[in-house]
Amino acid sequence: MKNNKSKIALLFLLITGHFLFAQIDKKATKETKNLYKNLKTISKSHILFGHQHALEYGHGWSNEPNKSDVKLVTGSHPAVVGIDFSDFSGRTKEETEKSKEALRKNVMNTYERGGITTVSWHFNNPASGGGFYWKDSISVPAMSLIKEGGSHHEEYKEILKTIADFAHSAKAKDGNLVPMIFRPFHEFDGDWFWWGRKYTSREDFIAVWQFTISYLRDTLQVHNFIYAYSPDNRFNNESEYLERYPGDNYVDLFGMDDYGDFGRDGKYDLEAGIKKLKIISDTAIKKKKLAAFTETGLESIPNADWWTNVLLHSLQKEKLELCYVLVWRNDAVSPTHYYAPFPEQISVPDFIKFYNDPYTLFENDLKNIYSAKFKLKHIYND
Repeated sequence: MKNNKSKIALLFLLITGHFLFAQIDKKATKETKNLYKNLKTISKSHILFGHQHALEYGHGWSNEPNKSDVKLVTGSHPAVVGIDFSDFSGRTKEETEKSKEALRKNVMNTYERGGITTVSWHFNNPASGGGFYWKDSISVPAMSLIKEGGSHHEEYKEILKTIADFAHSAKAKDGNLVPMIFRPFHEFDGDWFWWGRKYTSREDFIAVWQFTISYLRDTLQVHNFIYAYSPDNRFNNESEYLERYPGDNYVDLFGMDDYGDFGRDGKYDLEAGIKKLKIISDTAIKKKKLAAFTETGLESIPNADWWTNVLLHSLQKEKLELCYVLVWRNDAVSPTHYYAPFPEQISVPDFIKFYNDPYTLFENDLKNIYSAKFKLKHIYND
């Protein structure tokens, strides 16, 4: 069991439950509301560890039940499991249905185990070829076309209906809808995706974001989503971070994707990265919302002590309130494209230290995360 140095403070928070928070869906399911509140509790003194596509595939394997590289190393799945809605558009109906069924099993199994699902959306361009990336001479700037009044708005509504159908169908054995953290249009301040800043005006981005949340929440009656806003790291102050902010009624969680400050291409600027994490944490505290480090990692993890000397150090340098940190995927076939360790990878000993640190939480540390009776297992020795 982990030694928890913040036991008294966290127990007080759990007992009192006195949180002022501003979840945007007033009709959210009980489980979704509880998750939101419990994530806020966690962020006061801990952080959840997450891994993208953790249970779908890993380094050298795919589609094996109840398996993850993180579990192979630590004995526990990550607390937060990332999936993607990329196959919900630009695919045949059969391909989309196959993807929906696989993801449905994934999120229901994660819920049954007591873990949390977060959803990214590598959205294939609905108005041109090129997929989700921007490709010169192929891609078109489609955000202006999918907003209300745009030439592809009705098509966009049909795509959102596919997402809503999935949300409504993700029912666990207890009959409850599985809560998910939905993170659309991520890294929108970059120029690699077709919804990026270079190809989308501020006004069009905000209009599409507001319509997306309103249509899912209010028209299609999706009430098991928590909505996350996550640019990349191209900001240096709160004003720049909020340049495309759609408003307090359309965002539950403030995030950031940042690889560049944490070792990409051998370059480190931890001072800058920590400053940006402080900005999103402070913004969330001010606006009474959640914050998270929504994507990061070091490809191939060549730095053997990256987990403690870089990531954990950065997360603990300032007083941050972040509910989770998620590293990117481990490709099943690439020998170098991975962001979490697997058995015998060079950073495994350091990752075990990261896992054992009382600040970090994995799936085995959680109990009743969707309940008002939420506990951390290692506190209560359950």
